[in-house]
Amino acid sequence: MLFLPFLKVPDSCNAQLWGQLKRFWVFVKMQVLLLKEPRAGESGPDPYIQELASHGHKATLIPVLSFKFVSLNTLSDKLFQPEKHGGLIFTSPRAVEAVKMCLEAEERREEWNSSVKEKWNSKSIYVVGRATAALVRNLGLNPLGEDTGTADVLSRLIIEREDRNIPPLFFPCGSIKREVLPTALRENGVPLETLTVYQTAEHPDLEKNLKNYFTEQGTPASIAFFSPSGVKFCLEVVQRLSVCSHWTYHPRRHDSRRPVCQLYCRTASS
Repeated sequence: MLFLPFLKVPDSCNAQLWGQLKRFWVFVKMQVLLLKEPRAGESGPDPYIQELASHGHKATLIPVLSFKFVSLNTLSDKLFQPEKHGGLIFTSPRAVEAVKMCLEAEERREEWNSSVKEKWNSKSIYVVGRATAALVRNLGLNPLGEDTGTADVLSRLIIEREDRNIPPLFFPCGSIKREVLPTALRENGVPLETLTVYQTAEHPDLEKNLKNYFTEQGTPASIAFFSPSGVKFCLEVVQRLSVCSHWTYHPRRHDSRRPVCQLYCRTASS
């Protein structure tokens, strides 16, 4: 079994990731286990499963994380006071989901559509990634930065565009967000207000689903992790279920922008 290195890819398959995939997978047809969440707000097959199937590989997706939304009353209050902020920042689909939940009441939705969203659209609405941008558009907002790909690149875009004297940008986020963007904005004098709107935890059925997979399908040829949390919650269980006799785990930095988990597997015969 081979463990491959993967970066977190919140959006559809990008060129860098697929370059890594094809180097290993172009010659051999194999079973692949994807430890990731389905793409939010979309029906139909996951793009990774679809793309792998087109190359003859059988991929299975097992959700790793669960999410609990919090502070929605506070979030709603801030959403309906756009005059107090210089713009919005979304770096995950879950944060956009939290906003959508605040608009479920009919009167709130009517107020949003009649006036509030246009007030926000007069400001900058920053996003990371195309999937998040698509969800933001569904709210009636006009996103900027969907091609940035990482919080680091997005922070540079914001720093280039924004005046230091604006009201704070409002950043609804998760409980385990990386500090790259807040730190960069703070160091460059761009005002920012954050609010945790969802908490991340291990999916309650993760271990059961992994056991069922290994029992029914055996050890996969490849396993892909898509987040540091995925490694944290899955690695021990996968090691226990795997037929491999020796494992080494080497966290390292791929570049200055994001961490990479590089995992090596040595089979019993090696």
